[in-house]
Amino acid sequence: MVRVSGLIFTLLFLLAAPALAQNGKLVDSTPVTFDEATLARLETTRPGVQALAGQIDIRTITYMSDGLKVKGYLVTPKTGEKLPCVIYNRGGNREFGAWTNERALGTLGKLASWGYVVVASQYRGNGGSEGREEFGGADVNDVLNLIPLLESLPLADATRIGMYGWSRGGMMTYLTLARTDRIAAAVVGSGMADMWNTIERRPDMESGVIAELIPDFAKNRDAAITARSAVRWADKLNKSTPILLLHGSADWRVYPEQAMDMASALLACKHPFRLVMLEGGQHSLVEHRGEVDRQARTWLDTYVRDRTPWPSLEPHGE
Repeated sequence: MVRVSGLIFTLLFLLAAPALAQNGKLVDSTPVTFDEATLARLETTRPGVQALAGQIDIRTITYMSDGLKVKGYLVTPKTGEKLPCVIYNRGGNREFGAWTNERALGTLGKLASWGYVVVASQYRGNGGSEGREEFGGADVNDVLNLIPLLESLPLADATRIGMYGWSRGGMMTYLTLARTDRIAAAVVGSGMADMWNTIERRPDMESGVIAELIPDFAKNRDAAITARSAVRWADKLNKSTPILLLHGSADWRVYPEQAMDMASALLACKHPFRLVMLEGGQHSLVEHRGEVDRQARTWLDTYVRDRTPWPSLEPHGE
């Protein structure tokens, strides 16, 4: 019986090997352009976006992930070579929070203008991607498979990769950091760190999102929730990846205690982090956009671009 099981495993592996070998392969890259009227309209709500559009190149991309064609974006500065990289993990679910050309310009374009090669996934099942979204299940591979994609880009220095996740993207970031040591530093904005807290505070999330997206949720409810709650397993995160936590004290989508509890969990296991709680900030932290950008850029420049070593976490001083 053992021999048969081993043979079956070998056959399954051989069948899956061709798909896995293609992970991160870029199969399509299409330039995105904006007409003057669109840029003028965007300028009214996001001053500076017209100038930003002239500094960067935006492309929609399709890449391979577990044999699936997954959609995303690639945004690069118009100048520079062998640049550090950022993988940006979107929030939301399904089409809520999905990337659009305009969102890519404003969010990913800003990071690219700081001197980074920026990639972002729609996740499987979303934005025209093949497959089925799992809200922190197999779709985490769509994030991990952006690493070999970056390795294939001549402009990218894939030895310097940072990660930025917002809301659900924070959860995706934590799940990624439990599976790779390739991320030099991470920024988590309004990030979901405790799905148990989310369900307690917002029961509608369980019935309207979580139960619909997580495979076999009814059979594995507790295990599935805990598996997506990094506050319960902070010690599993890669210790060499410092994390910046940004959260608003008036966030009702992901309640601020999630950031506080995550900070406590990181402190307990001596994981390098910084917590910035922004007074009166909502989920998008729009009231503190300038401060959020300053904090995020300094973090990425310090620990990704410059690869500055993290200070000692042992008690010291007078």
